Amino acid sequence: VQLQASGGGLVQAGGSLRLFCAASGRTMTTSVMGWFRQAPGKEREFVVAVSWSGSTTYYADSVKGRFTVSRDDAKRSVYLQMNSLKPEDTAVYYCAADKRSFQSDVGDPRWYDFWGQGTQVTVSS
Repeated sequence: VQLQASGGGLVQAGGSLRLFCAASGRTMTTSVMGWFRQAPGKEREFVVAVSWSGSTTYYADSVKGRFTVSRDDAKRSVYLQMNSLKPEDTAVYYCAADKRSFQSDVGDPRWYDFWGQGTQVTVSS
């Protein structure tokens, strides 16, 4: 499975961006997809995870109410709508996937088997 993240860019505080993660290759029909982010000098941080059906989501408290995750009908990609962006949201954003069903470990980056290359999000103050 290959994951390709895109949609990052430079935006002013309070603005919005939409990230996109496309899966290709031997995609999994029962996979959890997640978004993580990593700022310079910091550990990779969980942002959100979504179940295969899209019916179950889990957000980090830091983005709850501002970010929204969704999956498309083909089940081969996931979107992250980011609103009310803050300078502290600046990071490289990574999408990840795993074939196991949604569980309590979805917030742990070590749980995921597949990763995309990352896309830079920069929020200016």
